[in-house]
Amino acid sequence: MEDASRVVKVFKSHEEQEAWDIQYYISLSPEERQRIARELRERCYGANPPRIRDVSLKR
Repeated sequence: MEDASRVVKVFKSHEEQEAWDIQYYISLSPEERQRIARELRERCYGANPPRIRDVSLKR
């Protein structure tokens, strides 16, 4: 698995940061979004993550 590249930006306001964040995620291809989701799932659940349909949510 390749590491996600990190981008550092400095913003003047929270609103400016939010707008940049939204534009960044809009610009990602579906494959990039899936890669990010896979990486986050592995960070959270480890090498053998459970199927999401098999995980019960505690409410």
